[in-house]
Amino acid sequence: MKVKGIIFDFDGVLIDSEFIGNRHVAEFLTAAGYPTTAEQAMARFMGLSGANFIAAIERWIGGPLPAHFATARAEEDARIMREGIDEVAGAVAFVSGLPNDLPRAIASSSSTRWIARHLDHIGLRTVFGEHLYSGKEHVARGKPAPDLYWHAAEAIGVPIADCAIIEDSPVGATGAVASGAFVIGLCAGNHCGPDHEAALRDLGVTAIAHDFAAVARLLA
Repeated sequence: MKVKGIIFDFDGVLIDSEFIGNRHVAEFLTAAGYPTTAEQAMARFMGLSGANFIAAIERWIGGPLPAHFATARAEEDARIMREGIDEVAGAVAFVSGLPNDLPRAIASSSSTRWIARHLDHIGLRTVFGEHLYSGKEHVARGKPAPDLYWHAAEAIGVPIADCAIIEDSPVGATGAVASGAFVIGLCAGNHCGPDHEAALRDLGVTAIAHDFAAVARLLA
């Protein structure tokens, strides 16, 4: 491979969770009197976490979130943690086929508990070892800042310029491009509409893959 390390985003890259999560947010907001489609939720909230996620929703609805939003989200997260979320097509085979000595990490806006649970579900937990990094837990500034990617690269011992980052969301791609790595914009999940590639290219992502076979070709 032409890179010395790979950093994966998680939701929408390894597991097909982005549409599920944003559909739930859209349904909640619509029921609360703020009509929102899953596509609108994905366009505005995808890739965000913590305070940035809440702030983006409150900008969208023009005020504070209903008090029961946190409870509704917790209940949905608990359901998904019980049931698990399946892979993005081809993700397991791609990761399993990487050279054993190629450093790799996950850099996600989700919690390490969430990442570990769903890696267990798709059978990739041991492949990443301890290299699960969360914008909520490991850096002061999460995505779209590049800090989490820098943290992951340092942790796996590979200069960021020698890393490939596989990202799907505009928020994540913004930070990935700013990090100085080789960025592959993945448009393979169910959340990726016809204009997804153009949105990533507008952010400076020049390498686009519509499946993991294309990712492999880009890294060959």
